[in-house]
Amino acid sequence: MAESRINLDVPRYDQSKFVGRFQHFLGITDWRLCFKTNKELDEVKDLLQKYRHGQEPPGTPEESIWYAKRAYESAFHPDTGEKQNVIGRMCFQVPGGMILTGAMMTFYKSTPAVLFWQWANQSFNALVNFTNRNAKSPLSVEQMGMAYISATGAALVTAIGLKNYLTGRASTLLQRYVPFAAVAAANCINIPLMRQNELLNGIIVCDEDGNEFVTSRLAALKGISQVVFSRIFMAAPGMTIIPIIMERLEKQAWLRRNPRLNAPFQTLACGVMLTLMTPTACALFNQKCSISTAAIAKVEPDVYAALESKCHGNIPASVYFNKGL
Repeated sequence: MAESRINLDVPRYDQSKFVGRFQHFLGITDWRLCFKTNKELDEVKDLLQKYRHGQEPPGTPEESIWYAKRAYESAFHPDTGEKQNVIGRMCFQVPGGMILTGAMMTFYKSTPAVLFWQWANQSFNALVNFTNRNAKSPLSVEQMGMAYISATGAALVTAIGLKNYLTGRASTLLQRYVPFAAVAAANCINIPLMRQNELLNGIIVCDEDGNEFVTSRLAALKGISQVVFSRIFMAAPGMTIIPIIMERLEKQAWLRRNPRLNAPFQTLACGVMLTLMTPTACALFNQKCSISTAAIAKVEPDVYAALESKCHGNIPASVYFNKGL
């Protein structure tokens, strides 16, 4: 009997179920992978290319191929195959996010600190959004600049506005939620603007085998909406639970005597939360997003007509696209 081969074009786990998607993203968002050197990443890419052609070294364990696939998907863009910048990779969400989130929640009382850390966080988010965009809809430098400025401005206005309004009016616990409000507001602006070409021009939809059909703005809207929700969901537990914990801990004598422990504690707590929440949020929706052609016919009749022509009348019930992360 011929040896069964791993299909490198599909995930290891069933993506139709949340558990399968969680297992998949738990692997590729593993923060340890962001420390892989370029040489190591090139080696796993080379191993996968050899495996595709049946030229891998004799005796290569199947688990080595799965690990190579996991490392490859953590660092290379799914559309272009290009190596992503380290900071923008989803496996960098834990080390990058824990520092920024911990700092935003620690230094929420100082206006200069709020300005700096919100700016730093939005700069990080802009890079992550650009890195994980659908690469078939490129942005101009001007569009990227406008997206960055708009999202950063929204975060700063929200953070400073709420801070000034709540100071003296609300409890310290409520004031601790200002960073989360700013992050949520900025995500609602940053991601759509960073991917505005998809909303304006549509995103390419395909059949189950990846054969390209037409571009759909409705598909882009659905994919981007899911990404916005996922990003806010990713940040929510850490930025809503940790403030409650800190509100109680800061009343303890040991923390009053050692106030410098505040920032490290919140940063590490954010790291623990993000380690779990990053794959959880990514797994909320299937990466290979689908949309019914009936919905396209209702909202985009011109796109449906082009689809009908492309398929010679044999229109599938659903079409698929990469929603991005």
